[in-house]
Amino acid sequence: MPVVVDTDREIINSLTELLPPGVHAVENTDRLKAWLSHRQDEYAVFLGPNVPMDDAAALCEALRVTAPTTSVILVRDAVDTAVLSKAMQAGARDVVLTSDETAIKASVERAHALYIALRGPGGAAHTGRVITVFAPKGGVGKTTTAVNLSLAISDRGARKVCLVDLDLAFGDVAITMQLFPSHTIEEAIGGEEHIDENLVQSLLTRHEDSLMVLAAPSLPDARDRVTSRLVSRMLRTLKQQFDYVVIDTAPNFDEQTLQALDETDDCVIITTLDVPTLKNVKVALETLDLLSIAIGHRHLVLNRADDEVGIGPDKVEQILGMKVTAPIPSSLEVAAATNLGKPIVLANPDHPASIQFRALARELTAHDGADFDEADDTDAKEADGDRRGSRRLKIRR
Repeated sequence: MPVVVDTDREIINSLTELLPPGVHAVENTDRLKAWLSHRQDEYAVFLGPNVPMDDAAALCEALRVTAPTTSVILVRDAVDTAVLSKAMQAGARDVVLTSDETAIKASVERAHALYIALRGPGGAAHTGRVITVFAPKGGVGKTTTAVNLSLAISDRGARKVCLVDLDLAFGDVAITMQLFPSHTIEEAIGGEEHIDENLVQSLLTRHEDSLMVLAAPSLPDARDRVTSRLVSRMLRTLKQQFDYVVIDTAPNFDEQTLQALDETDDCVIITTLDVPTLKNVKVALETLDLLSIAIGHRHLVLNRADDEVGIGPDKVEQILGMKVTAPIPSSLEVAAATNLGKPIVLANPDHPASIQFRALARELTAHDGADFDEADDTDAKEADGDRRGSRRLKIRR
């Protein structure tokens, strides 16, 4: 995936809109080096106009040796002979103007093509997408959303999906799905430097509908022993094995949740129609903006959408400043299905909530080219017609 480096939020936003989904942003080349040191899937680095030319040249020279499959593209407000000469000598693959959208798009396509060519006939290494389900307040249906969304994306095995329960103290994914895991993430504590495919596979629990689950610890005291390093290594290993990794997080910005958000391609945010929750979600969105997390790739789920409480979807969109992606209707059947251990998308695929979960899954997987079955296609279209209308380190320490 591409990475954008610049200190100007507007520059980052404008470049992000032109680049493929999953773009990450950092504020300087030092943070970029730390980011690239443990990620091999970044095929392009865009250095914005606020990155000094000397720093840009030094980074080009370093990556030319340490990461030859990563193309460095300089984005400048003005380009003259001196800039081109210095860029060429340093090893930059492209120099484009900030205002030239066509050149920016073409440069990322060339970078991706080169990346695949250099990786050999097998192409680029497999890298799945991370979808984080987050709510700053408990009791709003976060786990129900994560479980049903994961099953909808999996589409009965059409996609390889892993659901990670990162609510490490009070995770309910296993019990919601009537699973009794023999192993949990707790068993990887202390083994951060030895996490590999075999270890990860040994910790997973399989659901009958071709979904794999990495369960939370059985006791809450393990939470403080699960380090952000462990979370990072675990998620990156899972990305190599799965098409999608869906994360159910704790309802706060703890260390593990921050790390998960830092790895996120798409962020699904849950809210309900009550003022305290809306206030908390508003603050959470401002925090995500500050951390440059999933900009342009956030999806708002309005759970228990019921106009009778006096606040409608239009008002929610006005308060939060973003569109409602999926309004999940209030229904006792959703809670009943959860209590029976058979989530609503399985218990009643034609239920309005199931239709909305599949519509959300369709939006999150639109880029992968794999279609849902014909029945789901119809449901998703109907659901669409029903809709109303410096990174985490700045706060970690």
